[in-house]
Amino acid sequence: MDEAIKQIAERLRGLRDVLELTTEEVARDCGIEQSEYEQAETGNCDISVSMLQKIARHYHIALDALMFGEEPKMSTYFLTRAGKGISVERTKAYKYQSLAAGFKDRKADPFIVTVEPNDNPIHYNTHEGQEFNLIIQGRMLISVGGKELVLNEGDSLYFNSALPHGMKALDGKTVKFLAIIL
Repeated sequence: MDEAIKQIAERLRGLRDVLELTTEEVARDCGIEQSEYEQAETGNCDISVSMLQKIARHYHIALDALMFGEEPKMSTYFLTRAGKGISVERTKAYKYQSLAAGFKDRKADPFIVTVEPNDNPIHYNTHEGQEFNLIIQGRMLISVGGKELVLNEGDSLYFNSALPHGMKALDGKTVKFLAIIL
C-alpha cells in the first residue's frame, strides 16, 4: 500500500506543478480542504478515490492517470480479463481494481472493490455524481446519507454519491463488490 500511495502523491504534485498551481488553489478549485489535499501530497496517508475523482474531473484528466499513472488509449472497447484489472490498494482495508482503465473518455469508472474486515470506524467519502454497487461476495454494511443498509451477495444499491457514504465488511469476512462511479 505505501508505495502505491506515494506514487499517487507524486502524480498529484506533478499535476499541480505542471499547472503551476498552489495547494490552496487546487483545494479551492476542487472543493477539498487544503489540509486534506496537502496531506495527500505527502503520501503518508490514505488518498480517497473521491478526492482523486474531484481533481481528475476538475482538470479534465483521466482518473486512471492519477490512480495508476497511465493514460487510457482505447476508444472502441477495452477488455479486462478476470483478476487482471489494474489495481491499487489504498489502505489495508480497501483495494480497487479498475475494469476500464484503458478506455479513454469513458462516462463511468467501474471497479471491483475488495473490503477487508476490520474494527475501524467507517470512513466516509463524497463525490459528484452517482454510484452503483453490486455485492459479488460477502456481506457489507453501507451508510449513505446517514441511512445504514446491509447488502448481501447479489444485492445492489444505486445512490447519490454527493451524500456522505462509506462501507464496512461484515461477519469478519472479505467483501467484493462492483462499484460503478458515474
